[in-house]
Amino acid sequence: CPGAPAWPRSPWHEEMGLLLLVLLLLILPLLLPGTYGLPFYNGFYYANSANDQNAGNGHGKDLLNGVKLVVETPEETLFTYQGASVILPCRYRYEPALVSPRRVRIKWWKLSENGAPEKDVLVAIGLRHRTFGDYQGRVHLRQDKEHDVSLEIQDLRLEDYGRYRCEVIDGLEDESGLVELELRGVVFPYQSPQGRYQLNFHEGQQVCAEQGAVVASFEQLFRAWEEGLDWCNAGWLQDATVQYPIMLPRQPCGGPGLAPGVRSYGPRHRRLHRYDVFCFATALKGRVYYLEHPEKLTLTEAREACQEDGAMIAKVGQLFAAWRFQGLDRCDAGWLADGSARYPVAHPHPNCGPPEPGVRSFGFPDPQSRLYGVYCYRQH
Repeated sequence: CPGAPAWPRSPWHEEMGLLLLVLLLLILPLLLPGTYGLPFYNGFYYANSANDQNAGNGHGKDLLNGVKLVVETPEETLFTYQGASVILPCRYRYEPALVSPRRVRIKWWKLSENGAPEKDVLVAIGLRHRTFGDYQGRVHLRQDKEHDVSLEIQDLRLEDYGRYRCEVIDGLEDESGLVELELRGVVFPYQSPQGRYQLNFHEGQQVCAEQGAVVASFEQLFRAWEEGLDWCNAGWLQDATVQYPIMLPRQPCGGPGLAPGVRSYGPRHRRLHRYDVFCFATALKGRVYYLEHPEKLTLTEAREACQEDGAMIAKVGQLFAAWRFQGLDRCDAGWLADGSARYPVAHPHPNCGPPEPGVRSFGFPDPQSRLYGVYCYRQH
């Protein structure tokens, strides 16, 4: 009415207006055709009702009432080596068997371990598929036979080992299985050229990578201890704990009263605390050899000699792998890429150090000294 006073807007009116707007935004997508009930994952719409009603025997999402979806993966661990290709087996079936084929969705991912995040590997719907991250260009589904959804990984990398899950999704039904992948390898302790306990966790990761290796996991260290690894210096592991393996209890290593085992200092600060590190190197695709040369060499001359021989100076991880898997046995100390001098003994014999097999070390000599030969690495 003319001249009537305006009602003042209260905060309550403003809150109600905002609430109605939010409710409208939530309800509107449900009213639009073609999007209701389509969950979105990694670029794929999972159109359960739209696709499944015309699949199989026409019963749609009720098809699997009384039918069991079964996913089969191997119970045993798969072992392989860096650079190889491997197939992670996974098959599915229905109980009882179905006459008409079903369109299913497949998802492979790598499980979280030792603090590392879970990683998507591959998702597929029919002929469409998508791969992720470092796996792009290296993985694909086999699908050679009916109900075969095995995953092939090519050019295996050190970080590829671990547990993988294969999930098969049929409408509202889904089942999965685990595949465990291990790389054949060897654990070795590594110490900085500056001496004992000089590496924080991140520096430990770096030096292992420089030696053709990764930081070892607890499981890898434990397996190495079972095989006889005895080392009294504590080192970083992949989960940022600090541990060391003891076969023969003795005074400097926790005392003779403790039982053999893997001793643990527990988690340590990744940046502030400093220790040695345990590295893990896998079996090689190439060959490590001691270069026959008429005279001893400086470190620089050693690098050049390997290059002239069509190879490169070997890394510490490569020497350990050659000793462990190729039986490299040589009583001559030689330069390695990190500036250390070492030699591998697979079959102990007189005048060649301790009576146990292993890789002996002379530490990090003066790079200008001419007391050593060189170990080279040539890739196949």
